[in-house]
Amino acid sequence: MTDPFDAPLEDLSAAEPLDLSGPLTPSGNLRRRQAISRFVGAVQTASAVLAVAVLGIVIYSVAARGASVLSFSFLTQDPPAFVGLPGGGIAPAIVGTAVIVALATAIAMPIGILTALYMTEFAGRWQARALRLALDLLNGLPTIVVGLFVFGLLVVGHHQSGFAGAFALAIIMLPLIARATQEVLLLVPTGLREAADALGVSRWRTVFGVVLPTARGGILTATVLAVARAAGETAPLVLVSSIYANKVAINPFGHQGLPNIPVYIFTASEEADRYGFARAWGAAFVLLMFILLVSLASRAIDRRTTLSR
Repeated sequence: MTDPFDAPLEDLSAAEPLDLSGPLTPSGNLRRRQAISRFVGAVQTASAVLAVAVLGIVIYSVAARGASVLSFSFLTQDPPAFVGLPGGGIAPAIVGTAVIVALATAIAMPIGILTALYMTEFAGRWQARALRLALDLLNGLPTIVVGLFVFGLLVVGHHQSGFAGAFALAIIMLPLIARATQEVLLLVPTGLREAADALGVSRWRTVFGVVLPTARGGILTATVLAVARAAGETAPLVLVSSIYANKVAINPFGHQGLPNIPVYIFTASEEADRYGFARAWGAAFVLLMFILLVSLASRAIDRRTTLSR
């Protein structure tokens, strides 16, 4: 093989000199890359617009179908005692949903946070991997399977109850809170832990006095998002707390279960009652607005926490 550096000097001097002062012109390869970049950007923008448009269509459709019943009294009144009567509201379903979701949060939040702390601060490499895998599998588990599990555990041989519904929702919330909290804890600067170790602070005091306060905003955001996810779950509640009541109840251990919005929507939409069908659309709009407001609140909390850092 001939080395190009061994070429005669007269051949090199005969080559066309490079004009360093000339203008830069894009090559064919550069133009192709720019065209691909513009195309991908247009596709991404169109996808984002489509996603927002779908959300807008869903909100408009639900609001339009439930507009005939939407009012302040719809949120504060009890539903009619008999099928086929106009008027009424969904106050028992709203109160029951609030009780069930609050109890589920009280169960899932401490367990999820402690699980995340163990994975990030105390567990070994293999233990952390095993726990992450278990949480990911639990997060991907169909909610109807969770409902069947709780039905066999707490309902068969006993009775339906709000606690059974809260327990099922807590199982759904647990992996969301644990995995999101773990990611937030991993963002805490290592220097804070090292500074506490240098001062001779015990490990548990470092965790509860330094790590948790630093990640407080992110943990709260993860919990709020888990609440938004659990509030709209229907399948587990249909199995373990499927009561249609026209009176407000707050006892989660009652023998009749607690009324809730998802079950009310399912029940009212299956009845041959045009008034109940309209109330089902109104309840769907209330639930949709609750989930939207909770999601916006979580974004605001996350933004405030980021700015405070």
